[in-house]
Amino acid sequence: MRVSDRSSPDALLDIDFADAAGRLGSGCLWLGGARREVWQAALPAGDWQADAGLWRREAGALGVLALRLPLPASADPAGATEHAYRSLLAAARPGPRPYLIRVWNYLGAINAGEGDAERYRRFCVGRDAAVDAMFRDPPPAATAIGAPKADAPLSLLALCSAGPGIALENPRQTPAWQYPREYGPVPPGFSRGAVLRDGDTAVLLASGTASIVGHVSLHPGDVLAQLDESLANLEVLLEEGRRRAGADFHPGTLQALRVYLRDPAAMPAVAARLAARGWPLPRIAFLHGDICRRELDIELEGVFGEDR
Repeated sequence: MRVSDRSSPDALLDIDFADAAGRLGSGCLWLGGARREVWQAALPAGDWQADAGLWRREAGALGVLALRLPLPASADPAGATEHAYRSLLAAARPGPRPYLIRVWNYLGAINAGEGDAERYRRFCVGRDAAVDAMFRDPPPAATAIGAPKADAPLSLLALCSAGPGIALENPRQTPAWQYPREYGPVPPGFSRGAVLRDGDTAVLLASGTASIVGHVSLHPGDVLAQLDESLANLEVLLEEGRRRAGADFHPGTLQALRVYLRDPAAMPAVAARLAARGWPLPRIAFLHGDICRRELDIELEGVFGEDR
């Protein structure tokens, strides 16, 4: 597996961030930077195929499943999320690629509602109601981001594999699936990252990573301090990937990075800070999206190859 910005007809995924409403669209508006994210597996991918309301594409030991459901801004996301995850697992588990390695989740108005009625918390309730023991032990790497339009569809994209990945946690952070009750009636179901081997190469897939240490959000109101804390979390996750997988992951092996910003006006300052710290801007996509914690303004996710 390798991720780049070079389009290919036989890529497993070819995501055009400017097409926010397409089959692979997140609903998050592209602000600048890398426009495409192309996931090239070790073997060429076949054509997209419709499968019981989902879209499926396969490439050797890997596959992807994509699903979009209408989700009005006034609707409780729990029911749609439960239905979506039941459909996702029904498509993945009986087949030759039953392991969910990485999942992307997007919905509108993610922070609307107070307390346990917040739409993100209701999303977590719906997901928890649908998933099985295999999903929980351990959960896949994942992102959950709010699309700017309140009535954006619920969009799920899952990377599946014939074999399990290596789930990663971050020593600086409480595992999300062990968060205390103050964050909702059920904890979020994701690991901080995963290492996936495809052919003779390994990649580290970093989940949505924000300015959280332990389980506490840090630096509310200061997007650059949040960026620095998020980068510190990424660097520790890379160390954990090296330790667990025996592969040399480090910032210099970055293949693609997504930066989700609550306020698009923060992009120039964030891009300048990333460049000053040596992160390669041509490999970074900037997207307008709401973070699942309303006090946070930025979230990162990335793909890192191994240094060979």
